[in-house]
Amino acid sequence: MNKTIRKIFILGAVCLMAICPAIAALHGSLSDMTILQDETTAKTVAAPDSTCSDTISPVSLDSLLVSTSLFDRMFLEAVCQRNAGNDSLASLILDSCAKTKEDAAEMYFLKSNIYSDADNDSLAFIYMKRASKLQPDNDTYNESVANTYIKQGKYDKAIHALEKFYTTHRDRSDLLNVLLALYLHGTDYDKALSTLDRMDKVDGKSEDNDITRLSIYELIGDTKSSYRTLKSIVDEHPFEPNYMVMLGNWLYQKDRKKEAYGFFQKALKLDSENAFTLNSLADYYKGTGDTAASDSIKQRMLFSPKTDAETRAKMLVDYVLNNRDRTDLDSTAMIAIIDRTMAAAPHDADLSNIKAVYLEKIGMPADSVNAAFMHTLEVAPDDFTARSQLIQRLWMKWDKVEKLALQGTQYNPEEPTFFYFLAIAQFQKDRLPESIKTLQTGINVASADKNPNSGLISDMYAMIGDSYMKLEEADKAFAAYDSCLQWKDDNIMALNNYAYYLSDKNGDLKKAEAMSRKTIEAEPTNSTYLDTYAWILYLLERYDEAKAYIDRALENDTDSVPSAVVIEHAGDIYCKSGEKERAAELWQKAIECGGDKAVLTRKIKTKSVDAKN
Repeated sequence: MNKTIRKIFILGAVCLMAICPAIAALHGSLSDMTILQDETTAKTVAAPDSTCSDTISPVSLDSLLVSTSLFDRMFLEAVCQRNAGNDSLASLILDSCAKTKEDAAEMYFLKSNIYSDADNDSLAFIYMKRASKLQPDNDTYNESVANTYIKQGKYDKAIHALEKFYTTHRDRSDLLNVLLALYLHGTDYDKALSTLDRMDKVDGKSEDNDITRLSIYELIGDTKSSYRTLKSIVDEHPFEPNYMVMLGNWLYQKDRKKEAYGFFQKALKLDSENAFTLNSLADYYKGTGDTAASDSIKQRMLFSPKTDAETRAKMLVDYVLNNRDRTDLDSTAMIAIIDRTMAAAPHDADLSNIKAVYLEKIGMPADSVNAAFMHTLEVAPDDFTARSQLIQRLWMKWDKVEKLALQGTQYNPEEPTFFYFLAIAQFQKDRLPESIKTLQTGINVASADKNPNSGLISDMYAMIGDSYMKLEEADKAFAAYDSCLQWKDDNIMALNNYAYYLSDKNGDLKKAEAMSRKTIEAEPTNSTYLDTYAWILYLLERYDEAKAYIDRALENDTDSVPSAVVIEHAGDIYCKSGEKERAAELWQKAIECGGDKAVLTRKIKTKSVDAKN
């Protein structure tokens, strides 16, 4: 925009905004006013009720312009432009404001926000500090400076700014919380302790502060203060067993076992079912060599219906892991303990999952492991882990996989994985249209996620492509492969299949060669990928290169029964390279490996490549 137009624009904006500061200064609320205009008094603002005690006289625009400073009008326009998202124009107007009034803190604060949003933190901080210096009593500016120091990792300066700020805001415990965190981060434990004392004065003594004190005393090795703090917590809460147990555990760690046992017993009298107390007492017995007493308490908790689900599951895992090497507790006894635990909480799916994992770990038959996972699904049919594990364990048993996956789509409709598993089962059972439809639904589910699984979506598109190829709908297949590679351009299996089908359908061989090359770069010993690449080179009549790659494919074909397709391709390539005898040997070997005997026999007799191939 040229200078004249710009001047007109700014002047117009200033005139439009000039009314606002003056109206804000008027008595009363704007919500109780009405702007009355007519043809002859279009520049008048009047109060709606002349009988009000606070009568407002008509104010002309000229008087408003006179009473409002140029800086105020320009600054207000900058604010409006900022709110409208025009930060560049707002910044230009603020530069003009600075020429009019260079000591206006609010101007630098707004400038700081603009630079901050533009990720120019250094300039943002410079302007923020200037605003704070011009208005040292402004809470917003001071806190912003301190927060910026923290963001920059300049913790000493942040502490200095916050401590200075706190001197005039001694009721702000939130400031003390930040200071405490900073002192702890800097391992200034004396200052941290004094900050905790200040927090007690503001908000009164608290358990959280005492626990933090205890942690600090432990860090600095002040055993006497640790004990004194813990003992005071217990004395202040004589009917809270958890604090008695905390003190008992502390005493146990300090090898004051007799005193520890006394506090455990006191806690037990207050609440005989308290999980923290029982666990600590069991550990105490185990540590003092009384394994039987420890087991008795642990099992009492595991078998009690009163134990909460989270505690029971964690205890069972710990019990299994911590007793693996015990000669007096074999797997049969452990399974019995797990079963009794499950009987105490028959609807807890986590327990049967734990059993399944344990059974697999000790090498129990697959049916036993599967039965445990099935029990999980009986009590919690939406358990993703159990259903996924079962599907993978029953892989290739497509009827069972289909049933489990279909139920998964019903109980977990937000999980695209089950749609994928279901589609695979349908694909394997040659129900291709159903498989495609299931995959499309799965893609829609996966795409709706905030963080979509691009690999899974890519695989589903690839499988749609494979399905359409089996249905001999190449155009739809190629479109699906293109979508697949948009989601994951290094989907190696899809690249291989796409390249092979392109070459098989006399498609874009250059595109096929480029895609196939990526697969062998990623997996240079994969016989299938090497065969695809060699075949594409053969179709491009690059026979010497094709022969080199088909030889590598043959070398890396480690299956017990070599691939007849790969061997036949090798024969065709050698034939085109002029090595007829070697080609005939390879074709004969392809017959032995299950290749098309009629076609291969004709090739051997004619020592030429069949026209259809």
